[in-house]
Amino acid sequence: MALPPSGTTDEAFLREVDEEYRRDQLIRAGRRYGVWVAAGVVLFLIAVAGWLYYDHTQRTAAEARGEEYDAALQLAAQNQAAQATPALDKLAQGEDGYAAMARFTEGNLLFQRGDKKGAAAKFASVVTDAKLAQPFRDVALVRQTQAEFDTLKPQDVIQRLGTFANPDSPWFGSAGEMVAAAYLKSGKRAEAAKLYRQLSEAGTRVPDSIRERTAELAKTLSVAPTTTAQTQEKQAK
Repeated sequence: MALPPSGTTDEAFLREVDEEYRRDQLIRAGRRYGVWVAAGVVLFLIAVAGWLYYDHTQRTAAEARGEEYDAALQLAAQNQAAQATPALDKLAQGEDGYAAMARFTEGNLLFQRGDKKGAAAKFASVVTDAKLAQPFRDVALVRQTQAEFDTLKPQDVIQRLGTFANPDSPWFGSAGEMVAAAYLKSGKRAEAAKLYRQLSEAGTRVPDSIRERTAELAKTLSVAPTTTAQTQEKQAK
């Protein structure tokens, strides 16, 4: 290594030596690990390309399933359920949202035809499918209970839907009305009246038709049985 030129300070000389040493270390590291770094970069690029391809194919497949579902819905809306069924059956075999919606549509079509048992089975297939998102399974349980309501014991309805029969639940309207009816069937008049009143006062969270029905029922149940009996007795006199 050449001697430092005249006038160069010791600090500048040491800095120059340090920089030269670092460059030498980098060159040696590049020679030793350069192949592995290049291989790592190549593998990273391959992984990115693979992910992009997978994402593209998934989106393309989802778009195709969406088009198939829309076509099946149009057939069903045109009272061509027989033609819609094969497409719905195919979609129902998947594990995504379209699979759940296809089973819902099949269940609704069966319910409209009066086949409540078949409809309940379709909804139950969503409830028990752990691969589907929980909101699908929750609303399927509500629909299954609607289909089976006439054959269930009141306590079974209450046990199934009790967690949904509260104002904070997105299924409060349908679930709450069924639970209130189950309370009434089992002789729990006060519980039924309270729930009917909550439903009637739920605002936009509950459909207008349910609020109207439950308002009348809440009003009727708010009259104590003894008062009603006394009124009827006075009228008889």
